Amino acid sequence: MEKVFNQLGDFLFSLLQAEENLILSFSGENSQFIRFNNATVRQTGLVDDADLSLKFISNNRTCSGSFTVSGIFDVDSARGKSEIIRMRNEAQEIPEDPYLVLPENSGSSHEIKTANGLAFEDAVEALVPAMSGMDFVGIWANGRMFRGNANNLGQKHWFETESFCLDFSLVTPEHQMVKGSFAGSDWDQNEYEAYLHRSRKKLALMNRKPVKVETGEYRTWFESAAVSDFLGMFSWNGISEASLRQGCSGFGHMRHDDVRLSQKFSVVEDFSPGFCPKFNSNGEVAPEQLNLIENGVLKNTLVSSRSAKEYGVKSNFAEGGEYLRSPKMSPGNLNQNNVVKTIDKGLYLSNIHYLNWSDNAGGRITGLTRYACFWVEGGEIVAPIETMRFDDSFYNFFGENLVEVEDKTSVNPEVETYGGRSLGATTCPGILVDSFKLTL
Repeated sequence: MEKVFNQLGDFLFSLLQAEENLILSFSGENSQFIRFNNATVRQTGLVDDADLSLKFISNNRTCSGSFTVSGIFDVDSARGKSEIIRMRNEAQEIPEDPYLVLPENSGSSHEIKTANGLAFEDAVEALVPAMSGMDFVGIWANGRMFRGNANNLGQKHWFETESFCLDFSLVTPEHQMVKGSFAGSDWDQNEYEAYLHRSRKKLALMNRKPVKVETGEYRTWFESAAVSDFLGMFSWNGISEASLRQGCSGFGHMRHDDVRLSQKFSVVEDFSPGFCPKFNSNGEVAPEQLNLIENGVLKNTLVSSRSAKEYGVKSNFAEGGEYLRSPKMSPGNLNQNNVVKTIDKGLYLSNIHYLNWSDNAGGRITGLTRYACFWVEGGEIVAPIETMRFDDSFYNFFGENLVEVEDKTSVNPEVETYGGRSLGATTCPGILVDSFKLTL
């Protein structure tokens, strides 16, 4: 795929006229997909796919285009040429961009990550036996993913990685569920079987009659997957510099009023694991690590070059949407084996769902408990709870109500496959909070 990208890029750059610039972004994969229902293979197939996005800049105006790459040069070059002609004409009719960021040649990069993954032909034999005896529903995605970026000034980036993810639910006869995502780069059969064994133990608890929990505030444990969902909200009117400047960010109190979160709460944008490339769609390369929140103090926001130009600040080469791409939260001291006893009486939430801001400026997030969520009493899990709505502020559960943080982190991968497999992951521990508000 790299050869296809390079050949096509050279051709498209040769079509440019004076004072025209072009940035190309390439996204592709060579993947295996398997769908499971009732622990049985229902659909399987291999996907070779690639797309090319074009950003055309001329006369202080920007136009965008894209097309699916076939791998046949004559076909792809004709599509690319047609897109450039269309954008060249469009650039004569649209307004100037007052915050236009022109491409530069700041150096190229080439990163290929290899892994000892699970061979496509071995996948069914490796996966299915551990599912036996359960109503297992899920999707397996496995293989290589590719990202490329180049501009007409000679800058070129290529990123290639291999990973797998089994995203699944276990279902009881009463339609109670346990959710899981087993992901990584190097395949370990024993680790996979142990992960499913832990999920199976949760499923046995889900067979107990669910209890109705009254609205109110409860001591609550959030597993890593739930914490990951909370951190994901920071990408939506959160850690973005533009959102802060526009007055629609939940971090306004931290920026303007020196409000702080718990000293036990620290988050960095960390590209060192290689879950996704450091370069963005403009070909700009972010620092390998960027401290965002350190011991509860807001240290940095995500700043795109466009925001830097608009607000007169320094860019850290965030993506245009200024969202988290590879966040990592620091671990603490609470061992997983001691969690239930430490809760004593309260909630054990494995997953949360349907999150939204209920009060963006106040950092309040609403959502639902989801899948394996339990009532704990006397230091023991009693039963699953009926689905409840919560509404609370991250200034509380990441702030004054944060009791302890798990002593290890887990990787929560991006599992979206609509239009193509997603890159990126959130690495975080579980957390225990002294009070969390259920509202409905």
